Amino acid sequence: MEDRLQWIRLEPKAWAHWEPVRGGLAAHALIERRYPRAECFVAAAVPGREAAAATALARPWWRRWAGPAVHHGPLPDGAVQMLWANMALHMSARPQALITLWHRALAADGFLMFSCLGPDTLRELRALYRSLGWPPPGHDFTDMHDWGDMLVHAGFAEPVMDMERITLTWETPQQVLNELRELGANLHPARFPALRGRTWKRQLHDEMARALRQPDGRLGLTFEIIYGHAMKPAPVVRVSEHSAVSLEDMRAMLRSGKSPGD
Repeated sequence: MEDRLQWIRLEPKAWAHWEPVRGGLAAHALIERRYPRAECFVAAAVPGREAAAATALARPWWRRWAGPAVHHGPLPDGAVQMLWANMALHMSARPQALITLWHRALAADGFLMFSCLGPDTLRELRALYRSLGWPPPGHDFTDMHDWGDMLVHAGFAEPVMDMERITLTWETPQQVLNELRELGANLHPARFPALRGRTWKRQLHDEMARALRQPDGRLGLTFEIIYGHAMKPAPVVRVSEHSAVSLEDMRAMLRSGKSPGD
């Protein structure tokens, strides 16, 4: 995602990092290096992660007054020219509302950069659970074309979507489970309603060791990674004998130098 920023000509004066702890702190340093003069707004929807983000991204005392400001808390409307959201959408119970929130936080002509998991993710583990008659091991992930439709519905323009599939491998079933636990949670409404016992876990380990075995002997799972970016266009107000313009749209047009009807 960070490498793709080289193709975007707009250099943001301010940018927002959505859920940096969950999305990866290494990327934060890369973006700061690319936009060293830009202010940063850090948004963490989960209270515990907000404190963790503030601690992890705290600057040394000698940099706190020399560089751009870092703000923590809710995102003001129209405050940033770029919003960065890595691996967030597939964990949202209301993704359309989340996309709308991102749209509101962006200034006119700003852009959104995001990534999330696609429907082919964990296909080997899903097939294993189906063969055993178990509930799904994870909730269903959205296709990239549907994400594009949601972006347009929220008011974004020129969405560009692409994807890649990667295979991660581990030595043991327990290492696989530990990794999946770090990546997220199973939000499927038909998931197991309670904790499983030790016998079930031993069976799961045995079945994973059989079904996920790669030619090199390691256990592998497929992950489909969806990447997307989209622009927030300046509002266009059709001029008639009586035209109504919202205060937010008027501010956006004034910032962009456009007039109603342009």
